[in-house]
Amino acid sequence: MTAVFENEVVTRALVRFLALPGLSGEFALITLDNGHDHTRPSTFGPGGLASLDAALDEIAARSPAPVAIGVTGKPFVFAVGADLSGVPAITDAAMAREIAETGHRVFRRLEDSPVPTFAFVNGVALGGGLELALHCRYRTIASTAMVAFPEVFLGLVPGWGGTQLLPNLIGIDPAVTVVVENALAQNRMTPAPKAAELGIADAVLEPADFLERSLEWAVGVLGGDVTVTRPDVDRSAWDDAIARAKAIVAGRTRNASPGAVRAVELLDLARNGVVGDAFTAGTAAEDDALTELLMSDPLRASLYSFDLVNKRAKRPAGAPDRSLARKVTKVGVVGAGLMASQLAMLFVRQLEVPVVLTDIDQARVDKGVAYVHGELDQLAQRGRLHPDALNRLKGLVTGSLSKDAFADADLVIEAVFEEMSVKQQVFAEVEAVVSPECVLATNTSALSVTEMASKLEHPERVVGLHFFNPVAVLPLLEVVRAEQTDDATLATAFAIGKKLRKSCVLVADAPAFVVNRLLTRFLGEVTASVEQGTPVAVADRALDPLGLPMTPFELLTLVGPPVALHVAERMHEAFPDRFSVGEGLKKMVELGRSSVYSEPGVVDPDLVGIDAGDSPLTEEQVRERAVEALAQEIRLMLDEGVVQAAQDIDLCMLLGAGWPFWLGGITAHLDRTGVSERVTGSRFLPRGVASLPA
Repeated sequence: MTAVFENEVVTRALVRFLALPGLSGEFALITLDNGHDHTRPSTFGPGGLASLDAALDEIAARSPAPVAIGVTGKPFVFAVGADLSGVPAITDAAMAREIAETGHRVFRRLEDSPVPTFAFVNGVALGGGLELALHCRYRTIASTAMVAFPEVFLGLVPGWGGTQLLPNLIGIDPAVTVVVENALAQNRMTPAPKAAELGIADAVLEPADFLERSLEWAVGVLGGDVTVTRPDVDRSAWDDAIARAKAIVAGRTRNASPGAVRAVELLDLARNGVVGDAFTAGTAAEDDALTELLMSDPLRASLYSFDLVNKRAKRPAGAPDRSLARKVTKVGVVGAGLMASQLAMLFVRQLEVPVVLTDIDQARVDKGVAYVHGELDQLAQRGRLHPDALNRLKGLVTGSLSKDAFADADLVIEAVFEEMSVKQQVFAEVEAVVSPECVLATNTSALSVTEMASKLEHPERVVGLHFFNPVAVLPLLEVVRAEQTDDATLATAFAIGKKLRKSCVLVADAPAFVVNRLLTRFLGEVTASVEQGTPVAVADRALDPLGLPMTPFELLTLVGPPVALHVAERMHEAFPDRFSVGEGLKKMVELGRSSVYSEPGVVDPDLVGIDAGDSPLTEEQVRERAVEALAQEIRLMLDEGVVQAAQDIDLCMLLGAGWPFWLGGITAHLDRTGVSERVTGSRFLPRGVASLPA
């Protein structure tokens, strides 16, 4: 193989020849190990594939020949697929094709082996790691292991046999779930028991002595004492399953992800089976797909996104020294509504410290505490919380009508009505009872944290912690530094965010911060086009080519018109030349409507006429206005110092708004479509970052 990934952490394929009781010949065991612990999982770059190839050569040259071959991984990890860190080194289509074809050739040696092959999946097996296991004839899996094909999530396809082997092993409909549906559901993984139920694995064994039991099981298979049966694949189900896959891709990506579309095509091709020429044709099609996708801008943007989420998010730009953080042993939550209750649940679950909620009457307090207890009960019912832990966590959550309950709290966060005077009063009341070191946080979505703290004796201990709804799901936490926020407070905020398992981004105290500011600007352009006369349906599908997780009016329904109106009004006050308050939005709030539609595709009769203007736009014109507005707003935000760099804008949109990886957040898309330079005069990212090499 001629391709080389500079600085590849090579996964070595280490061979041992074992004499096992009950076996008449040697058992060749390959262990995949890159020399690091589980925090650096084993991957396959050119060096890793070459090592596996050499290991199979060594086994083939053994005399007498081993009676079987097994493959396993290092502790906690089987293998997690291709070495994506090396993709920037792939500079032409010939190199991309070589990587694709080499993976197929090496893995197929296990498929075509003259002796039985076994995969002992001792830990996580993702992408190419799972494909390697599928090339083996038999598979055991540790009960704690997880498997998945994350490729479609990243804008790729399982390209080393996965799209052909999996549907012909477990059936097309479950394969659609694993390859497409799970990947597009934030890369959901399949636990070992479910993998065995689907037929991905033949036996589930406990991790403590997994390898020993796997070898015993393999000897049983080889000796005929263990029989592995697999049901016939129902080929009559193919059309319906492919139709379902297409619907999932259309619904979740608007068919804007080339990888998702290609994955469905490859799964459809798998109906021809995996015997002889059919498998060769299927893998050749995977080679074509990988070659094209690896040499595409969306894939490079996707890997840029992947790098942001896995590296930049773990080392937030601009965060103060972690040693300055104060210890948090008790948390107070002002408010007991839905958002406040979600926050209380998050704090008690992740910090395992006392959490007390307050509100204006006992009924509200009781409801908030009951919500948290109910959520904990559900975790226990799903087996995610031991009964002892359930009782302990429930005991940590209490309610009070008096803010005196915060006297010994180290952090108090407010989640009350979005009105400045109300929040200032709350902070004044809290400051009167807490220690001078207690951090005061606000979950405001648009108000000035600086103004909120301006009347306090210690404004330096106030910080914004802007969580996103639903709190348990969305991973972003915007950490807002007000004008007087000190480093100790900020460090404490980042430390808390990390313990809450959130990805933190430092933002300045600017109107609506990052995500809400951009979504409000973008949504405002769409609703303004409706008021000009653009039909609702036209405006709503105008952004489909971007592949966003929701259409504009689906987003409006999720956010809620009252919240959207509140943020729009705040933004109009701050920037009246760029942010307007739509009459249609006002009318929705007045009428108490949560959606512009009374039923799918039908505008609510009471809202008919909101598009009665006489200057309608086309879908392309609406889209152009929206993306140009985003480019303008991002440039202004960077000039204002709202974030440290454009990468933080992208990180916020990926994690707070769910914008797709293959878009690169947003700035990569604006760059590669020329919008950045047309609107602002320059790119946001250098050429070759989130795009093909310059």
